[in-house]
Amino acid sequence: MKILIADDDQQILRALRILLTARGYQVTVASTGAEALSRAVEVHPDLVMLDLGMPELNGIEVIEGLRGWSAVPILVVSGRIDSSDKVDALDAGADDYVTKPFAADELLARIRALTRRQPATADEPVVTFGNISVDLAAHQVTRKVPNGTEPVRLTPTEWAILEVLVRNPRKLVTRQALLTHVWGPQYTSDTGYLRLYLAQLRKKLEPEPSSPRYLLTEPGMGYRFSPDDPAADATAAAVEG
Repeated sequence: MKILIADDDQQILRALRILLTARGYQVTVASTGAEALSRAVEVHPDLVMLDLGMPELNGIEVIEGLRGWSAVPILVVSGRIDSSDKVDALDAGADDYVTKPFAADELLARIRALTRRQPATADEPVVTFGNISVDLAAHQVTRKVPNGTEPVRLTPTEWAILEVLVRNPRKLVTRQALLTHVWGPQYTSDTGYLRLYLAQLRKKLEPEPSSPRYLLTEPGMGYRFSPDDPAADATAAAVEG
């Protein structure tokens, strides 16, 4: 099971990595809010643990960014004890809240409780929309033609954007999350990149690129993949992470 830990305190990161690795968890760490969003998109953790007071993006902003595209359980581990901080975190989309300092046994119990709620994930599926098939395991895209199928050539950047979208059907994926995943946290304001690459993806994948059916823009917020049938929706949802 994969756990992402986000905290700007290096001693906390080291202690939690040792504790959780010893219990068999695969641990990824981040020391800033922007790095946390980037790592979440990269590794698709089964649980996110984060502090509220981080640089670049605070914990509430990270929760909001994650909830734009993922239902991953979020456990806040923070030194803030004020009830308003707890309410803000839970309202933003956190699933549980532990106050520092914490007992290791309690923390592990909270982790077990949260991860028990998650359904088992399936093998990487093939996501289909319109005449397009996206093989997430093989990193291949094909199009139906009268005589069978033909490959659709995507650049690595186009693939990276498409993969995030199809893994999160019907969910808003914020511009910030996409920019952080593809280009890094230093490019979170460069929205022109996304407009360019989404236009290229639509030319290759949409039946009418000027009136997109599947790769939708949410003005001022981000983008959304809209599958055209319940089967495609359910198949893509199996790889949420």
